[in-house]
Amino acid sequence: MSVLVYVENTEGGFKKSVYEVASYAKAVAEMLGAEVTAVSIGEVSQETLGQLGQYGVSKVLNVRTGNLKSFASHSYASVIAAAAEQEGAQVIVLSNSFSGKGLAPRLAAKLEASLAPGAVSLPEQQGDKLLVKRVTFSSKAFAMEELGAARKVISLTPNSFELRNQPTEVSIVDFEPSLDLSFETVVKEIVRATDKVSLADAEIVVSGGRGLKGPENWGLIEELAEVLGAATACSKPVSDAGWRPHEEHVGQTGIAVQPNLYIAIGISGAIQHLAGVSSSKTIVAINKDPEAPFFKVADYGIVGDAFEIVPRLIAALKSHKAG
Repeated sequence: MSVLVYVENTEGGFKKSVYEVASYAKAVAEMLGAEVTAVSIGEVSQETLGQLGQYGVSKVLNVRTGNLKSFASHSYASVIAAAAEQEGAQVIVLSNSFSGKGLAPRLAAKLEASLAPGAVSLPEQQGDKLLVKRVTFSSKAFAMEELGAARKVISLTPNSFELRNQPTEVSIVDFEPSLDLSFETVVKEIVRATDKVSLADAEIVVSGGRGLKGPENWGLIEELAEVLGAATACSKPVSDAGWRPHEEHVGQTGIAVQPNLYIAIGISGAIQHLAGVSSSKTIVAINKDPEAPFFKVADYGIVGDAFEIVPRLIAALKSHKAG
């Protein structure tokens, strides 16, 4: 018996969210009296795979089949399901990332498993069932999901579970499932954002709206983000206007984020935007309109001109770092 965790790689490396799901899987395994097995698909070095042992993984199934070089949810789900069958996994954990949101339901269907997407805390064990708290209604509410099937699939919301360093001796074995992995999907090119910090995994996000007045003023957002080690984001009207690329758009129709700190500058706070950022642990709003909807949900609000406040904030942060 084991808990299986899918560890998604990006160009051969692991992001923080991978170590979060490994830590989460280890905690679930301790609850069930089981071990943690990870399944990795793609070209990842032995050294990188070995780092999973720092977070409680005792075994890694390494899949390097050539036609799985590019992500395809139907084929990846088949491989993960095969790994779950081989290991007798009762619980399968993965990140509720962009690819995880496509994988989790496919995986649950293949395994005839219960599914809890967007989990935010460890499950409660109730006999053979697990009770999982998850986000719902575009992160505006929580639901308690009862998982009663023999197998359970849980996708973990990024930044919702702390890293737990639990050094474990890890074995790495090649895994080649006997599956027909032919598919018609052809990936011609993958273009990734060049930000220093990935938006989906960022612990701090600095976001700008139409209050910045134009793309020529975006240096304020980028400079503040650089000082804080944050990712940059924007509201939908900004991306629609072409000021910023669409991959920076956060909100109900963009990327949903769950950082520890979300700073909204010159964003009024339309309901569609709030739906994508409401899971942030701390929200700071800077807006010259005291009636801006963002102030109703923000933990901290500053009423004033962003062109006066942000430079002073940057200067204060730089002074603090220098001191």
